[in-house]
Amino acid sequence: MFLTVALTVVKCGGALLAKERFAIARYVDEGSGACVVHGAGGRISRALDEAGIVSSFVGGRRVTSGEAIPVVREAYKRENQELCRQIGGRAVGLMGDDLGLEAQVLPGYGHVGMLLPVVPPSLWGLLANDAIPVIAPLARGPLNVNADDAAAVLAVALFADRLVFASDVPGVIVEGQVVPTLSARDIASLGRELTGGIVPKLQAALVAAREGIRVDVGLTSVVA
Repeated sequence: MFLTVALTVVKCGGALLAKERFAIARYVDEGSGACVVHGAGGRISRALDEAGIVSSFVGGRRVTSGEAIPVVREAYKRENQELCRQIGGRAVGLMGDDLGLEAQVLPGYGHVGMLLPVVPPSLWGLLANDAIPVIAPLARGPLNVNADDAAAVLAVALFADRLVFASDVPGVIVEGQVVPTLSARDIASLGRELTGGIVPKLQAALVAAREGIRVDVGLTSVVA
């Protein structure tokens, strides 16, 4: 299925939502459709800590045990509800596993998956009716999915025109400065200068950029 209007996929980071109100008009041009994928990193970490479950990360992605999954899902649910409230009446909150998103298990991460580029018919229907789907990055299983990865895969699967990563930092910062443009070669050359969550974010950005999607990580444009 194809939409008759332009579509922007926005990945809203949990750190941004904790810092300020999410204003979708900042990221989506007037007349464009929108689909939001959100993280909930801070909320998840706090919830796991309260439950006595240790949080661990490999390459910027959260390792998620079977014990942690229900805690993670509940944190996503609460983040989703708050984000929908801020977006307003067009927002439709969706838990990815209920929506029917599919993922392949990511070895070494526990109950974590890499999203497959398959769009459930109900998601096409919401977009065709000018709703704003707000998706918590879970897949059937349930499997926890890195929100950056999920946003990129959905942008490709939905034939989006633009993918925006909205976070609490202005863009990709190297040596104290926001870099205006990063290519795949630039990212590879930076190597160890990039650590933590920016690594999967840029990997995801390149997935979309290689499909011809305009990708912005804050004020940094990522090109293939």
